[in-house]
Amino acid sequence: MTTPDTPPIADHQPLSNLHPVHQHLPRRPLWLCRVCSARWPCAFARMLLRVEYEADQVALSIYMASQLFDATADLCALNPDPGPDPGELFDRFLAWTARPRM
Repeated sequence: MTTPDTPPIADHQPLSNLHPVHQHLPRRPLWLCRVCSARWPCAFARMLLRVEYEADQVALSIYMASQLFDATADLCALNPDPGPDPGELFDRFLAWTARPRM
């Protein structure tokens, strides 16, 4: 929903297009950050994603669930035995997207 003071969502540019410092994106198939080499989503990517999806928490969760799906396939292909830990992947990709309880 837009108000007279806010542009429509279609006009919204992703934060990754703003400046190279904002390009904390995954390097596949390792799923490491392209900028800082931390496990993606790194702390900076999480912050940028929270800002980018501030108005739509559900969309953030859906986006990160799709990233979890892709990462699981890539990481299982790289290291099939024993494979990535499902709990660690859930925490890494989805748990942080939940709003804190008040």
